[in-house]
Amino acid sequence: MTLFLHDAEVDGARCDVTIAGGVIRDVAGVSRLAEDAGAEVIDAAGGALLPGLHDHHVHLLAMAAADASVVAGPPAILDGGALGAALRAEHTKLPAGAWIRAVGYHDSVAGPIDREWLDALGIPRPIRVQHRSGALWILSSAALAALPTASSPLELDASGRPTGRLYRHDDWLRDHVPHRALDLAAVGRRLLGFGVTGVTDLTPTTAVADLDTLAAADLDVRVTVTGAASLPESARPGLSRGPVKVVIDDHDLPPLEWIADQFRAARRARRAVAVHCVSRVALVLALAAWDEVGAVEGDRIEHGAVIPLELIGDIRDLGLIVVTQPNFVAERGDEYLADVEPDDRPDLWRCGTLIDAGVGVAFGSDAPYGDPDPWALIAAATQRRSRLGAPVGPSERIGAADALRRMLGGPTDPTRPRRVAPGAVADLCLLDRPLGEQLTAPTASAVRATIVGGRIS
Repeated sequence: MTLFLHDAEVDGARCDVTIAGGVIRDVAGVSRLAEDAGAEVIDAAGGALLPGLHDHHVHLLAMAAADASVVAGPPAILDGGALGAALRAEHTKLPAGAWIRAVGYHDSVAGPIDREWLDALGIPRPIRVQHRSGALWILSSAALAALPTASSPLELDASGRPTGRLYRHDDWLRDHVPHRALDLAAVGRRLLGFGVTGVTDLTPTTAVADLDTLAAADLDVRVTVTGAASLPESARPGLSRGPVKVVIDDHDLPPLEWIADQFRAARRARRAVAVHCVSRVALVLALAAWDEVGAVEGDRIEHGAVIPLELIGDIRDLGLIVVTQPNFVAERGDEYLADVEPDDRPDLWRCGTLIDAGVGVAFGSDAPYGDPDPWALIAAATQRRSRLGAPVGPSERIGAADALRRMLGGPTDPTRPRRVAPGAVADLCLLDRPLGEQLTAPTASAVRATIVGGRIS
C-alpha cells in the first residue's frame, strides 16, 4: 500500500512525501509528485513531518505494571496521610488474595518507611511499595509472610529480622508474588500518541521470559532490548538486541573487578555496554572499568545524574554516549534543591556542558520512573526549572531544536538524527503545526499521526 502525504513541512520546506513498501520513496515540492492510484492520502496542511521519536531509556514491563499500580509519591501524593488513604482505597477495589502495588514513593512523603509503617495502616492484605528510583521495594508484614525466607535477599535489622526493604532483586520478587496481567498494548498506544516509534528498554533482566513477553505483545513500536550478557542470542520477532545493561548500585557498590568482568562478558557477546551511573562514585568506578577493559562504539552511560566537570574530558576521550533524563529536573527539581548539597547541584543532569565538550548526548525518559512524554522532556531541557519554577542548573539549558535532535537518533546510533529522506524507513511523526511553532511550546497534543513502517498506527 502507498501512503501519500501532501503539503508536509520537511526540514523547513513544504513537500509532498510518498511512502511505499514501508520506506520513503519520494520527497519533492508540493504538487510535484503524482499520487499512486489507490494511495491513502493525508493532507498535512503544512504540519511538520519528522522522523519518529526514539526514547533511548525506558522500562516497558514496569510501565505496564505502573499503569495498574497506586501512585505513591509527588506530585499526586505529598504526605503519609494521603498515601495511607490511597492504599486503603485500593484495598477496597481488589479481590481477595491480590497484593496492593504502589509506585513512585519518595522519602519526602513520610520518610524512609518500612514494614511497621505499612502495617500501621491496618490493611489486611500484602502491600509492596516501590521507591521512585526503582531500586527499592518496601513490603508489609503480610507481604513478607507470603515470601520464602530461606536465602532471601531481604534487608535484615540488627536482630536478623526483615525490615521489609528489598533493594534491587526485582526478578526474585516477581517470582514469588501473584502474577498480574499487564496491558503492554496500552503502553504502546500511549507511546505512539507522543509520536514515539521506537524505544530502547534498559531493564537489566536476566529472564528470557521477559523478552518473550515483549516479543508477544502488540506494542506497534520498535523495541530494542538490553538485559544481561547471559541472555541467549536468539531471534525474537519485533525485538532487536542492544547493549548489555550493567548496574552500578549505590546501595551496594560492586568492586571494580566485578564491573570489568561485566564489560568483558559483553565483549565476548560482541555487544557494547550501557552502564547505570547515578552517583559520582558510580561514575568513577565505571570510568575505571573502561580504562581497564577499553571502550567500544556504542558504549553508554545511563543517567549520568551527577557528572563532575573534571570527568567530562574522560567521557569524551573514551567516546562514550551519555543517555540522560533532563525531565527529572522538572519532575524532581524541588526535591534536589532541598536534598542535594549546594556544591553538587551544578553537576546534576548535565546536558549543555557535555554537548559543548563534544560528548555524545541522547535523551530517554526512564519511564515509568519519569514521565514518558518526550515533548515535556524537550521542554524541561530548554527551561531547566523545577515544578515550582526554581532554576536547576540553568547553564545546562539547550535550545528546543537541539533537544529534539537528542530523540531522533536510532537505537544503534543515538546521537545521529535520522532524516525524512528517500530510502529511509518510514517511521514518522506528523504534527498539526510547523516545527517552529511546536518548539516554541512543545506539546504532545500537536501529534496528529504516528507512522511505523509506512503504516499509520
